[in-house]
Amino acid sequence: MRKQNHGLSTRFAEYSNTNPRTVYGFHPDRLCGLHDLLHSAQGLSVLDIAMNHGLVGFEFARGGAALVHGCDNHEPAVSTARDIFAELDIPSRFEVVDLTGGPAALQAAFGADYLPRYDVVLFLGIYHKLIEQTSEGIISELVRHLIGRTARYFVIRSAQVRKLDPVFSDCGLRRVHFSDLSPIAGPVEIWQHS
Repeated sequence: MRKQNHGLSTRFAEYSNTNPRTVYGFHPDRLCGLHDLLHSAQGLSVLDIAMNHGLVGFEFARGGAALVHGCDNHEPAVSTARDIFAELDIPSRFEVVDLTGGPAALQAAFGADYLPRYDVVLFLGIYHKLIEQTSEGIISELVRHLIGRTARYFVIRSAQVRKLDPVFSDCGLRRVHFSDLSPIAGPVEIWQHS
């Protein structure tokens, strides 16, 4: 189904048991609110949680990121990311991870390659999906773990992000950027260690 929204053509996939992937918008929609950070990507390490096909990580690589890791629970998306990054001269690793398993699932998937800290951790468009699959306690534990792996910037996209404000403040983060310009992808917030 195609729909016009604020002059932007958007693809909407209907959710069903056979098609659990509901991806909205196009590549530029997913980058909305990230441009300042993308322009400062030189030399950064990036961890992209629920990366879809790895295209946001690809933009960080184009901006000079030194390393990109990512995960998603959809094997074809992970395979696509691996294919894309095979053409780039940048260390990368992409794994299939079920995030309802919490931090242990990430550690098991990446093993010794899982860095103690990443300059940028991306948590884009996944919170609303996790809340349908697991408890807020597991999500909070996962977010705390990811913030603990964040050296500089933790980036989240979710209309429900206010539920995580106590986690951010408890972990010593302060919001340094907010953008709600995308009518499709939703608001993005960039948090930085104080």
